Amino acid sequence: MTVLRTIKERRSIHTFEEKEVDIELLREIFTYGSYAPTHYMKEPWQMKLYQRDGKDTLIHAIIRSYQRIGMIRNSNDPKTIKMIDSMKSFLHSIPHHAVIYFEKEEDPVRYEEEYAAVCAFIQNSQLAAWEFGVGMLWTITPYMHDPGFYSDIELDANKSKIAAVLQIGYPKKVPRNKGRTSITDKMQIIE
Repeated sequence: MTVLRTIKERRSIHTFEEKEVDIELLREIFTYGSYAPTHYMKEPWQMKLYQRDGKDTLIHAIIRSYQRIGMIRNSNDPKTIKMIDSMKSFLHSIPHHAVIYFEKEEDPVRYEEEYAAVCAFIQNSQLAAWEFGVGMLWTITPYMHDPGFYSDIELDANKSKIAAVLQIGYPKKVPRNKGRTSITDKMQIIE
């Protein structure tokens, strides 16, 4: 594929085959991601990749966070237990989860530069993955703002910022192209 075609055809994947992506291929994908623009060549992106039994740590942290912030009851009633079991099953079915984060900068301009570079890294990684037939879903979730979640995955919420959690695997189903709004509607030309 050409890069332009890949940009247009890439889709966010919501359901994955149970097959894992080889770790060397994941390294190659994220190596392509690392060619993202980065201010002062700081390459601020960091990653924790959860797979196989390692997913248990992440899933446990997610459930605890949702209970802390009130999205899931902290009780043993059958409905809550069923919901938690369903969530665990769904998250376990995803072959790989990548927590993408960076060290916070105190200067707000530098902070935005770092965040922008990390977002470019994520998008490059998604495009590279698509070239290899691997799908990703870039998620922004409430637990990413919970200091307890950071602690549970051994990050310091005062020093680090989670930019995204990527769900990764071979697509079970590729969503249809929903099109895009014409750029003419988004562009104001000032002469």
